[in-house]
Amino acid sequence: MQADLSALSASETNRPRAVSKLELSGKDAAGADARALRPLLLLETLSQQHSGISLSALAERLGLPKASVMRLLHALQGQAYVMRDPGTSVFTLGPRAAALGLRTLHAASVAHRYRPLLSALVQRLGETCNLTTREGAQVLYIDRVETTEPLRMTLPPGSRVPSHCTASGKLFLSQMPAPDCQALVEGLARERKTAHTHTSVAALMAEIERTRKRGIGVDNEEFINGMVAIAIPVRDAQGQCVAAVACHTPTARLSLTDLLAHAPAIERTAQQIAALLLGNARQAV
Repeated sequence: MQADLSALSASETNRPRAVSKLELSGKDAAGADARALRPLLLLETLSQQHSGISLSALAERLGLPKASVMRLLHALQGQAYVMRDPGTSVFTLGPRAAALGLRTLHAASVAHRYRPLLSALVQRLGETCNLTTREGAQVLYIDRVETTEPLRMTLPPGSRVPSHCTASGKLFLSQMPAPDCQALVEGLARERKTAHTHTSVAALMAEIERTRKRGIGVDNEEFINGMVAIAIPVRDAQGQCVAAVACHTPTARLSLTDLLAHAPAIERTAQQIAALLLGNARQAV
């Protein structure tokens, strides 16, 4: 009898277990959720590439078959969330994705989280501070908090300024891969705004290299006579510069040397904004 029970027990152990409909529906739901997130993960991966990425590299990063990634790319490209560089197999974010990101930063629900940080910085420095990002060959002002001083430069959110003669612009250029930076600089109009503006490719590239080593963008009266500015990068968790906190002031109040002395305070604010908006807690102080 004992042997019979042992045999029965063994047979029960080896018998395939029935899977409930509840378990199957749970697995199906998890799989559907993962598939639904694929377009977002693809866009996030593209956003981390300065020069775009190929289909093969993108599929490898996402851990998906090329055919699946290609279907996603075609769908997103049709809605202008993704672009394919002409004559290449390189994909980049499209204008609709960029616009979505900027609208998100402008949204009151997001802006009210980081604006107190900018306000506190302005209170400490006594000068206007801005949150900027690169948009193609220009700098876009996402947001700003104004100084209470009567003498100031007014550039409302949404304003675009040149890259070659602004602190944020040169900072963003310095964060690009060298070949891409060179190509972009060569294509810029490089209009002379003041006597201090770098208008030649050689002079501007030398200034960008100094910016890269310094880690701070500087405008020494290159955009507007009598105005100086510095810009500090806002970095994501991968270390990519996605925005900048910039401060400008009339030289009647502060010299460029005086403004650079405030760089540590601006850097702390940039790190706090990165932690708040990008989840980059490692940089928060």
